[in-house]
Amino acid sequence: MTRPFGAVGFRVGRPSATLRAVELLRTPDDRFTALSGFAHEPRYVEVTDPDEASGPVRVATYRVGPEGPGPTVLLLHGEPTWSYLYRSILDTLAGAGIPAVAVDLVGFGRSDKPAAVGDHTYARHVAWVREAVFDALGLDDLVLVGQDWGGLIGLRLVADAPKRFRAVVAANTGLPTGDVDMPEPWWRFRRAVEGAATLDVGRFVASGCTRGLGSAARAAYDAPFPDDAFTAGPRAMPLLVPTRPDDPESAANRAAWDALGRFTRPFLVAFSDGDPITGPMAPTLRAHVPGAADLDHPVLHGAGHFLQEDAGAELGSIVVGLVRRVAR
Repeated sequence: MTRPFGAVGFRVGRPSATLRAVELLRTPDDRFTALSGFAHEPRYVEVTDPDEASGPVRVATYRVGPEGPGPTVLLLHGEPTWSYLYRSILDTLAGAGIPAVAVDLVGFGRSDKPAAVGDHTYARHVAWVREAVFDALGLDDLVLVGQDWGGLIGLRLVADAPKRFRAVVAANTGLPTGDVDMPEPWWRFRRAVEGAATLDVGRFVASGCTRGLGSAARAAYDAPFPDDAFTAGPRAMPLLVPTRPDDPESAANRAAWDALGRFTRPFLVAFSDGDPITGPMAPTLRAHVPGAADLDHPVLHGAGHFLQEDAGAELGSIVVGLVRRVAR
């Protein structure tokens, strides 16, 4: 059941009645040495495949700050980035003495990577993060910071287990159901990913930044993907966004919207002013979630889709302020 694939790879687990065995690839550690501004060592946890088509899946997590009572910030990235995206925010939180955990989604960063696009599903990604955060790490009393897919996944967790979350920061994200069409810039992005013979992840990240992205940062975003065989995750995620009312995950997202309509804990909408993909979702979230009422929702000016790159220090300060508010 073991076969070399790219730099490192292996086939694990057992096929179910309807699913073939999932081939998991693991990026070599030396791809992550000497990353600019990111010296955090991963703590790995193992999660199970909800479809029972593979063995254990290794998930990379990164922790800063003290361990003890009080809220823990949960940082969830999106497509096609990894926890490196949160490096300045991790430093800000650590400097403020606030515990935080960043998680590499399966298929990204230092987490295992299912080799086939079809092995990625929205439901699987929600289940993998849920097990990593709630069960393997045993985290509770959380402040979610979710951007892009970090919100599509994280808001599902908030809806499923609202008592685990002290507060939420929704940053350039949403919870699409397919009942409203995605904006044209998103469709252009999806077509670009689908049509790319070789996926240049660093270039895609740079295209979502308004203040530029240096060569060292581009290299860090390319690091998880030694060759195109490792890029099934970034290729799959645009295909998993619900774009029609009968999408397999549309009903679950509608149920999540319903649950968020009863979420009364602080829900901060911190969007940039330069993201044509998620921008229209900001007023919807502010109006729909009761916990968003009476909060001063910041707009990060001069920032693009990846506001952590364009305005990381500012976003980090916003998160610190919210944590101190809810920890009183």
